[in-house]
Amino acid sequence: MNQNQPTQPSRRRILKQTLAISALSVTGLTALSVPSISFAASLSKEERDAMTPDAVIEHFKQGNLRFRENRPAKHDYLAQKRNSLTGQYPAAVILSCIDSRAPAEIVLDAGIGETFNSRVAGNISNRDMLGSMEFACALSGAKVVLVMGHTRCGAVRGAINNAELGNLTGLLDEIKPAIEKTAFSGERKGSNYDFVDAVARKNVELTVENIRKNSPVLKELEDQKKIKIVGSMYHLAGGKVEFFEV
Repeated sequence: MNQNQPTQPSRRRILKQTLAISALSVTGLTALSVPSISFAASLSKEERDAMTPDAVIEHFKQGNLRFRENRPAKHDYLAQKRNSLTGQYPAAVILSCIDSRAPAEIVLDAGIGETFNSRVAGNISNRDMLGSMEFACALSGAKVVLVMGHTRCGAVRGAINNAELGNLTGLLDEIKPAIEKTAFSGERKGSNYDFVDAVARKNVELTVENIRKNSPVLKELEDQKKIKIVGSMYHLAGGKVEFFEV
């Protein structure tokens, strides 16, 4: 095969597999293992456009399962790089934390050209992030906005502890509403990681609410069922990405 002209069959296989697994989820059979597959090329416009928001979410669930079972897809990153040179058609935009232990593309087993990625401490949504997500969905055709928090989040812990440091102080202020709105019966301190994780989860929920509230563009796309805005939590222990009910 000519290395400079990667073909698409393997990508089509995994998309068909995603749709089949999505159907199996109704019967509770999604725990079945799926053979490792090669990603020989990046997503094409036709492939991305054929996916529903639910199919994209299921695709990421299966990618996370592969990650947890240490059987990632056989990504040909050089082929993906070449294939996406003249255009990109990501299926989702991910808003996640900068934490080095929570790289969204790796834990979802995604390849080059598959996701837009926005990272900021505490996975908060400001005007710049909203504009980026509007570009991803309204102009570039992404089907899912995925907000991904994670356990043992240092930014959340800093907000709980009222940490202050230059511009970080203002960023942590954006997380503090989640502290007040978190129902928790135990010790409400940054040293209690159960509380930190509860606040991190609430912070994701509020971020999803803020996206809908502050971006009429994304809210309209979701109301039209063209996209889904979804929250999730990545668990450092075990590696599972828990998708909130959609």
